[in-house]
Amino acid sequence: MPRKFKPGDWVKVRGKLTAPKMQVIKYVPKKDSIFGLVNDDSYLECVWYISGERKSKVFHQNKLIKTIETGGLFNTFLTNPKLNLTQNLK
Repeated sequence: MPRKFKPGDWVKVRGKLTAPKMQVIKYVPKKDSIFGLVNDDSYLECVWYISGERKSKVFHQNKLIKTIETGGLFNTFLTNPKLNLTQNLK
């Protein structure tokens, strides 16, 4: 199976609205319980922070989606610029 992500990509768990934004660390080998084969190309280790505490977990790449906004592990509040449509032109 081809790799969908690379280290440093920002991802979220597919289908969960409250899932934290996580950063991909690396692909990790995981042994398949049915066939006993080691799979190096499907499981990712991801890291995220909650209240300053580092969390990490291994996910299958098909359960993750890449996020559009990237960078920063902390929330930033951006204000929308106000447009003035009634500007006086001279």
